[in-house]
Amino acid sequence: MRGDYQQLVDEISAALGAPATLEDRDFGLIAFGAHEGDDDLVMDPVRTRSILQRRSTAAVRAWFEAFGIARATTALRIPPDPAAGVFKGRICLPVRHRGIVHGYVWLLDDGHLTDLELGGGGTPPDPRIEQAMESAAGIGALLAAEARAGAELGDLLRALLLSRPGERSSAAAALRDGLRSAPDAPLMVVAVTPWDVPEADQAPLPNLPGLLAACTLPAANASANGSTNGAEAPRPAPSAAPSAPAARRATPAPPPRATADAPSLAALVRLRSPSSLAAAHTVAEHLLRSPRAGGGLAPSGAGSPTLPVAAGLGTPVRELAGLPTTWHEALAAARAARAEPRLGPVAEWAAIGSYRLLTGLPSAEPDSTVRPLLAPAHSELARTAEVFLDCAGQAGRAAQALGIHRQTLYYRLGRVEKLTGLDLDEGGDRLLLHMALKTARL
Repeated sequence: MRGDYQQLVDEISAALGAPATLEDRDFGLIAFGAHEGDDDLVMDPVRTRSILQRRSTAAVRAWFEAFGIARATTALRIPPDPAAGVFKGRICLPVRHRGIVHGYVWLLDDGHLTDLELGGGGTPPDPRIEQAMESAAGIGALLAAEARAGAELGDLLRALLLSRPGERSSAAAALRDGLRSAPDAPLMVVAVTPWDVPEADQAPLPNLPGLLAACTLPAANASANGSTNGAEAPRPAPSAAPSAPAARRATPAPPPRATADAPSLAALVRLRSPSSLAAAHTVAEHLLRSPRAGGGLAPSGAGSPTLPVAAGLGTPVRELAGLPTTWHEALAAARAARAEPRLGPVAEWAAIGSYRLLTGLPSAEPDSTVRPLLAPAHSELARTAEVFLDCAGQAGRAAQALGIHRQTLYYRLGRVEKLTGLDLDEGGDRLLLHMALKTARL
């Protein structure tokens, strides 16, 4: 099918005598025409970046969308903007099918298309534009068909991930039939959270090596306790704890909002081998750059920090029936990466340490002993205690990580003991405090 896109893009380039580029509606590169001539200036930085990185930046996307390309039904002319790196004007052909925009064809205009009539306002378009729009409509039909196929596979993947243990064999068989072949390599589910639950129409999957299917799971199904029965998970208790960064990190604490409340994306990836996670990392990093990543959850106020978005990787499996297990591992890893910035933005289940345990526990109110420390007024004390415990109780390391004098550290730890009644010389009290602070992040 990708060859069909290339053929249609080449037809448009030939009809208008200009290099054409096809991008999906999230500005991911699908195909591009040849650039003829020896002129080094035939391409501008935006076009070059799109081809080399297979995606345009958010700033470029915003610039083009400001001209109404998402609503356009006819060709549009986009002026150059050197400040944005757009040194050449463009003609945009919206790629639509049955009223839904699926992508855009971009044509660089070096001046020879300036007088080309695009249509609109009662003026008929140039025949070459009509021909190009017919090819664009063909592209739209292909993208729509690909989206339908991807949506069907996504539905099968979702059914498997949410299936009860007794239903997994049949759900796995249905997905295997949908993939049209038995898995011949290890599989992994990549979780991205938060993720915008898409509209009724589906965009086709990005053309990434190993990506087989994807689906969104609403917050009610992205349970924190690993339940696979499709029932709504208990809502984690809100915590006022200003989560602390790990030692040797000066990143701000994440906002106190439960990550299990977030809708998530599950992407099924085929690996070359159980020890080679390169394909999964590539898919995760690409999805994190999607406009849908991080959507659906907004900061609570103008002064709130940006909510983090992260991806998680589970354990590779060879049997489709094992995907629900690796899905919950991936979601747990993504939640851990949101809680601990040092783990992300892409975290592997095997590397999240104590969060493998904490993300599997049912939601609960903070321990009554530690609850006073989680009040906003004691945020600095909570941060001090967590860094001290992250440093294995080594005062010198903790003071250096916090950028304070050792005596200041001792003073703060004394206040923590008075506030909680815990004895930080006792291993059990240290464990309780450390786990309570980590749980507050989730």
